[in-house]
Amino acid sequence: MKIVVLGADGYLGWPLSLRLLRRGHRVVGVDNLATRRAVEEVGSDSALPISSPQERERAAKELGDFKFVFGDVTDYQFVKELISSEKPDAVVHFAEQRSAPYSMKDVEHAVYTMHNNLEGTLNLIYAVKEAKPDVHVVKMGTMGEYGTPNFDIPESAFVEVEIKGRRDRIPTPKFAGSWYHWTKVYDTYNMLFANKIWGLTFTDIMQGPVYGTRTEEIVSERFFTRFDFDEVWGTVVNRYCVEAVLGLPLTPYGKGGQTRGFLSLEDSVEALRILIENPPEMGSYRHVNQFVELRSVREIASFVQDAGKELGLDVKVQHVPNPRVEAEEHYYNPELKVLPNLGFRPRKSMREEVKVMLKDLLPFKERISRFSSVIMPRTRWK
Repeated sequence: MKIVVLGADGYLGWPLSLRLLRRGHRVVGVDNLATRRAVEEVGSDSALPISSPQERERAAKELGDFKFVFGDVTDYQFVKELISSEKPDAVVHFAEQRSAPYSMKDVEHAVYTMHNNLEGTLNLIYAVKEAKPDVHVVKMGTMGEYGTPNFDIPESAFVEVEIKGRRDRIPTPKFAGSWYHWTKVYDTYNMLFANKIWGLTFTDIMQGPVYGTRTEEIVSERFFTRFDFDEVWGTVVNRYCVEAVLGLPLTPYGKGGQTRGFLSLEDSVEALRILIENPPEMGSYRHVNQFVELRSVREIASFVQDAGKELGLDVKVQHVPNPRVEAEEHYYNPELKVLPNLGFRPRKSMREEVKVMLKDLLPFKERISRFSSVIMPRTRWK
């Protein structure tokens, strides 16, 4: 297949591109390097050194047919011309502002997040409709779209409800926890509508937080993917691992009972590969929950603490005031059936993987220490 990966310079986009190349697919990687600039804006950098786009293109070509294109998905003409000229079988859409804290910094960052994410997705929808309606659009959403409801989260875009004695089928209720997460909810509704009126083909992935430093293709520094750890861009497992390496206490927010569905970088890339190579029926909308383990943030802290001790690190845990508005103890039980039915089997457990992460990060301790001041939370929801 020929696959366009929007956001190919990112944490997931780069290793997914490598996996697809190794599987024999042709890949067109697209990015405007916005994440590199935004991470620099908050005073941080990737913990692992990453190559320039030009060097990445050379490395990727060693694995297969790869081309890097610089472009912005908020430019409709660019997106339409890309689809028209490349004529891909699938488009993977990772090209969104992906940080909840970044979206909550102030009005400018909230508006930027809404503009970038919603406009980019709508541009892609219209470009596919006009240029190649048989494209399979694989869109990265988030389990955060649901919030933390006090009901079992179905792996379905719709649910049957009864209101005052009358039954109907409605979109699965969602209540996101940041402006970023709300853009993902709106993306879902926009794709549902485009599928209904135009019959476009979508896989909408509700993915949990991803952690890790490696996939099978990341065999040397040339192939490193970015690894963010600051309070704006670093997700909890990655942040904890950097804190452990620097000798800082691990910092669960509030009570630490916040529970989510996590998966390793390797498992994320493999799940995505399976979804791309096994598309839904043409003209359908496929809703997928994508995670491996349900863990609380205090439980994750204990995993990192144990792994650190095995490596001779003195790792302490220090709960800090929660900068977010969220439930710190809650029910959480999402359904998972699509990926197992397609043959997906997890390869990594969090308990095992955090030790690998610590080993990968330790050689870069001096590099990381330059940015230790940006780890503690400064962005507050209220």
